[in-house]
This record gives sequence, structure tokens and C-alpha cells, in this order.
Amino acid sequence: MLDESLLDTPEALSEADHRGLLRGAAEAGARVRTAARHATEAGVTDLKPDGRPRAVLIAGPGAAAICVADLLGTLAGPGSPVTRLAPAGVAPAAGALRWELPGWAGSVDLLLIATPDGTEPGLSLLAEQAYRRGCTVVAVAPPHTPLAEALDASHGLFVPMATAPYEEDTPFAASAPGVLWALLTPLLVLLDRVGLLAAPADALEKVADRLDHIAERCGPAIATYSNPAKTLAAELADALPVIWTEGTSAGPAGRRFAAALAELAGRPALVSELPEALAAHSALLAGPLAASADPEDFFRDRVEETPALHARVVLLRDRPIGGLSAAPGARELALSHDTPISELEPEAGGELATLAELIAITDFAAVYLALASGA
Repeated sequence: MLDESLLDTPEALSEADHRGLLRGAAEAGARVRTAARHATEAGVTDLKPDGRPRAVLIAGPGAAAICVADLLGTLAGPGSPVTRLAPAGVAPAAGALRWELPGWAGSVDLLLIATPDGTEPGLSLLAEQAYRRGCTVVAVAPPHTPLAEALDASHGLFVPMATAPYEEDTPFAASAPGVLWALLTPLLVLLDRVGLLAAPADALEKVADRLDHIAERCGPAIATYSNPAKTLAAELADALPVIWTEGTSAGPAGRRFAAALAELAGRPALVSELPEALAAHSALLAGPLAASADPEDFFRDRVEETPALHARVVLLRDRPIGGLSAAPGARELALSHDTPISELEPEAGGELATLAELIAITDFAAVYLALASGA
């Protein structure tokens, strides 16, 4: 059950936030600036690449690496294949995970390693394997870790992950807002340098500014009625989020939201892109999860009854879309089954800035949902 009164009590939110999630969300803009500076100090902006890599391989554990790979693949576009190397192992523990390069990987490919841990033996072995194959290796991880030493031994490029002092004694949640931007930003700087995507310094500064702006709009001191993140968290209190995305950049934002809801708030969610989502989820909205599937019964005893879980559509659009749009059809399908719908659409701006806004608002919403539900 969601304690909605807690949402409008900043002191109670702070007391419930044992993992520093709200602070991480509020500091996302500062994290981007620090991570970009770390990339420059590590020599990323001084690189003189011979050409674009044939393929970009990304390795790392958990939801953070999955999201980083998803975002980089979307921003790079279909002309620059970005492949995530999924780990194998018997458990999600650092010592149990192993990664393998594909057989075709060689000297014309680029391996990126992104981890908030850095103690995984499998990633150190992967860096050594890539060195023997002639792959260029770049890693973002906490400093003074075994992975940092492995990169030094294999002549790779290591970028220290941007961390805050209060995180030293707090286990990282892979979906925490600060973790994503600390890992993603140096890799954006790198791929801009090698010509795979456009993320110049001024664009990253606009991302940081946009994240600061969202932190002001969605901070714990802003009341629910004027706070889009708190409003969304309250709307999803007893709902199954059905996340529909429209626009290229909104796709990874929706998948990121679903992962954050699962890891931070312990809530399931479904995610799909429009227009395919209309066919994929049509039967779901017409079934027992639809609001209309549980008609009011005046005589039913609700004292000890667990609230029924009903679907709620969350429509994420990365920018105002001209021309063809499936959004009207999405609204019609949801409302025809008495399914409520929440919509988020960022302010105008560049692709990176609008994507950052969608991620920031949904990150705040996942954090508020986690704190108010006692997750």
C-alpha cells in the first residue's frame, strides 16, 4: 500500500530514503558534469581515432549496463551496431559472472565496459581477452578496483566513475539515477569523439541543465499536485504500469522505467513501443486487469480485501511528433476499456536533452513509489 501522505512530507521521505535514491536523482545534473570532466581528464577528448569502429561491444552487470547499451544503441542508430555482451553464470554475484567476446571480434572493434562495482573477475578477464584479440578497450568503473588494474595492464583506457562521498558506504542499486549518468556520460563523450553519435560538450551541458530543471520540478519539497513525478507515483500506487512509448528515444526511457520500478520499488511493469503495443496489449486491456473487469458491488466486504490490481497505461513520447502518430489510437484503446492513462512528453530540445527529461521524471517517480510503499 502506498502512503500518499508521505509524498508531501519531505522530512519523512528523507528518513525513509536509506539508499540515497532521492539525492542521487537530484544530483543527476551534477553527476553528468563530473563524469564529463573525468572523461576529459582521462584523455578521451584527446583521442585521435583512425576511423569508426566496425562494432561496439558493451559489457557490464545488471540493469545499469543494460540501459547504457540500450541508450547508446538507440543514439548511434542502425548504421553503427552496438551489441551488449550478456553475462553467463550461476548467480548475479560479482565473482560468478563471466563474459565472452564473440568469435568475430578483433582489432577493428571497440569494447566498452561499464560497471558500478569493478571487482568482477569476469570483466578483468574480458579486458585481457580483448587485448589479446587487438580490440580497443575502454572502461568506466570505480577507481582503485581490480578492473582499473586490469585496464592498466592491458593498455586500455580507464575512466573513473563519478561517485559521491555518501555512496562509499552504500551498496549501489544498478537502477539508481546517479549510477546511470555516471556510467553513460563518459561513453557518450567517447562515442562522440569516434564519430558514432553526436554528444558534444555543449549538448552534455544542456543535458545537465535539463536534469537540474527536472530536479527542481520533481524535488521532495514540491507538492504532489504540481510535481509530475509524485503525481505519476500516486497514479501507479495500486496499478500495473503498461508503459507505451512513441518515438525512437522514448523506447529506452520506457524500458529504463520498467527496470527501475522492478529493482527500486519491487513493482512489475509491461513495456512496448507504439504502434505495435496496441495489438500486443489489446487482449490484456480487455481481460481481468482492465478497470471495467471489476464492477462495483455495494454489498462486497472490502475491510480485509486486498485492492485489485488494474492496468494503467503510461504513454511516453520523446517530443511533439509531427505527421503520423499512434497516440490518439492509444488513448482510444485505453479509454474504451476504462483504463486510465498517464502521459509524459518533454519540452522541446535536442535528442539527448529530451531523453534525459523522460528518464529523470520516471526515475523520480520510481523512487517516490519505492519510498512511499516501503520498498
